[in-house]
Amino acid sequence: MTKHRLLFIIFFLSYIAIISKLFYLQIINPSSVKTNYLKTSRIMPERGRIFDRNGEPMAVNKSSYLLFAEPKKINNLDEFVRKVDSVLQMGEASIEAKIDKNKNWTAIKNDVNTEQKQKLQKIGLKGIGFDDGFLRHYPESSLSAHLLGFVGKDSEGEDIGYFGIEGFYNKELVGFPGIIKSDRDILGRPILIGTQQRLDPENGRDLYLTIDKPVQEIAKAKLQIGLEQYRAKEGCILIADPQTMEILALSCLPDFDVNQYYLFSEQFFKNPAISNLYEPGSTFKPFIMAAALEEKSIKPNDFYEEDGPVRIGEYTIKTWNDKYEGKISMTRILEKSSNVGMVYISEKLGQKKMYSYLKKYGFNRETGIDLQGEAPGYLKEEFNWYPIDFATTSFGQGIAVTPIQMIRAFASLVNGGKMLKPHAVKRITSNEAKKNISFNPQSEVISSKTSEIIKRMLLSTVENGEIRWAKPKGYQIGGKTGTAQIPIKGHYDPTKTVTSFIGFAPVNDPKFLALVILREPQSSPWGSETAAPLFFEVAKELLVYYNIAPE
Repeated sequence: MTKHRLLFIIFFLSYIAIISKLFYLQIINPSSVKTNYLKTSRIMPERGRIFDRNGEPMAVNKSSYLLFAEPKKINNLDEFVRKVDSVLQMGEASIEAKIDKNKNWTAIKNDVNTEQKQKLQKIGLKGIGFDDGFLRHYPESSLSAHLLGFVGKDSEGEDIGYFGIEGFYNKELVGFPGIIKSDRDILGRPILIGTQQRLDPENGRDLYLTIDKPVQEIAKAKLQIGLEQYRAKEGCILIADPQTMEILALSCLPDFDVNQYYLFSEQFFKNPAISNLYEPGSTFKPFIMAAALEEKSIKPNDFYEEDGPVRIGEYTIKTWNDKYEGKISMTRILEKSSNVGMVYISEKLGQKKMYSYLKKYGFNRETGIDLQGEAPGYLKEEFNWYPIDFATTSFGQGIAVTPIQMIRAFASLVNGGKMLKPHAVKRITSNEAKKNISFNPQSEVISSKTSEIIKRMLLSTVENGEIRWAKPKGYQIGGKTGTAQIPIKGHYDPTKTVTSFIGFAPVNDPKFLALVILREPQSSPWGSETAAPLFFEVAKELLVYYNIAPE
């Protein structure tokens, strides 16, 4: 009887335990059933690819794998760590620190390539597994580093684009993950008759850039040669279609290897073409000339008496070589890059109108280019300007701009007066649709008539300037040099300059506009002896590439 009573008590207590557990799961905490047995897994999408305007790949995806461990299946942890490290070279301490013995699953390394996966599988370790994924790859390495940016990790270990195209268009490129929901038993195995739901991922959209890869190659190759030849600290070349402001090439040096971005410090990642400010020097003079012509403050056939330095308050302004030619035309002011001549033009234009045109040219705001990291430039409020500020700005000193602001504004001088939004992406595509990116003119800053006059003046500036460059024979090319001293602690350092040249061709119907900037060249401090020759080396290649016939 005692045995029967004991058996009854055991069964009764077991029954109470089961009822209590069911009551807890179904009434008190029903969500725990789903938490423990309904498993949801994400299916990661493939990041959108990036191509140049002709479909040449610039950023693609290679198969990669997430290596994970199942600690409870590992028999010998020391041996496991040693063998994994023999393939991955992560350091045994780093691998061991990632393995939590109290967990069923733990990630060891993302972006394991196919070769590494095969080697680890061949070793035959227990407690090791792989999840499929993708690794960002840039076929041309650093060819377009500042333009493209790169893909890194966010704080949660997810892929995210940083800088350039990858950063600006991250939402379009990243796509949407899919999910798998499945019922599993207590050992984590799928229950085939249970819930099995799958939502496929939506891959990221592909981007087709305005960039022309051969033109990008020309820009970078010539810039590398120019930095060495003129012993410059750094430099940029920007090439655009002035009729649309599509960016055809953008190269700045020094740059970095986007496939191994983690080997470089953050200072390399910032794109100088859209983030760095510089004083443009004499390349700024055509803007003031065009504004004065547009306002009829001067006429193209007017003359100026260049008879010596000009006094502005306590300041004296001279020509760059302190030589004066007497009676000179408006075109000659640009040809010989006369600072005193530009002060005369700015005075004829008037301070209020001059400041108004600086804003119309967009020097007080970002251009809105579709690249991450753009700076707005620097144009202080009009009430803070003194007469000397208006005088020096007329020849490009005392104002700070970005290279992208400069080339955008200059395009308006040669395309009929249209201010356009610069852009680097031509179209976005997905499996469902193709979307072309179009940008309408934002404003008209000068008339087409004034634009034609300025183009002829800039042609004459190249043909009759102070220095005869080795320009291609038979072609009409317009442009302007610039040399600006670098401001340091409230004054200008005469030994350090930023030299530049901006030019376009052909003059009648410009197909390209190129800006060359060199910082602190050592061979010569003058733009006419550094940036200008480099521009013409680029122009020779572009005239051939675009099959532009001599005129």
